[in-house]
Amino acid sequence: MTESLKSSIATLRDMIQGARIVAGFTGAGISTESGIPDFRSPGSPWMRNKPISFELFLQDPEARRVAWRRKFTMDDLYSGARPSAGHIGFASLVASGRMPAVITQNIDGFHQESGLREDQVIELHGNGTYAKCLSCGGRHELAYVRYHFERNSDPPECMVCGGILKSATISFGQAMPEEPMRRAQTLTAACDLFLVAGSSLVVFPAAAFPAFAKENGARLVILNREPTPLDQAADLVIHAEIGEVFSEFIA
Repeated sequence: MTESLKSSIATLRDMIQGARIVAGFTGAGISTESGIPDFRSPGSPWMRNKPISFELFLQDPEARRVAWRRKFTMDDLYSGARPSAGHIGFASLVASGRMPAVITQNIDGFHQESGLREDQVIELHGNGTYAKCLSCGGRHELAYVRYHFERNSDPPECMVCGGILKSATISFGQAMPEEPMRRAQTLTAACDLFLVAGSSLVVFPAAAFPAFAKENGARLVILNREPTPLDQAADLVIHAEIGEVFSEFIA
């Protein structure tokens, strides 16, 4: 570890210790260190298994079959992945009482696997570890959906109301979830330190939260391997591996 990185980590530690409320914000970069592929990287398997738009998913039974087939293909690619040191570091910050919750763009459920409760994770783009009925909102486990799909070449209908089942993620063209967006807005408005880890900050509306925090008087920290559009506005920018930095914060 370079002296410059050691100095940045020490500065980050001081900022966290001096903060009243820290808002955590994570993107794909924290999970690429767990082996989850990034959507935009060259050669990404997401580009070979592109998500189906929400409108097409609703309209076309064949599109639903393709969507589920691609979903299971992607799940198999990272079935052995586990939370990274970054996830565990965030869990430690939440456990310390300084960070009420983590706002995340990710859908892998790794923040929960690292020890956070459901109410301590604000999922802006949903969760890919289970399915939901688009009519009644009922939860269905993926093992059940996959068993039915592989036996019948069709996803099952909702066991409660007969509605369409979809991975509990937010697809292209689907409305952002109201309650997570409200909770993220509330936390962003209340914090005096906003800590970004592993986000390129180019996907909106999620990327608007750090800018709003800064405009509202909070200090802004960005930890990402590559530069982001908000680097110049940040109080501290660290271009490094998230796990290397957050291993220093694991309880």
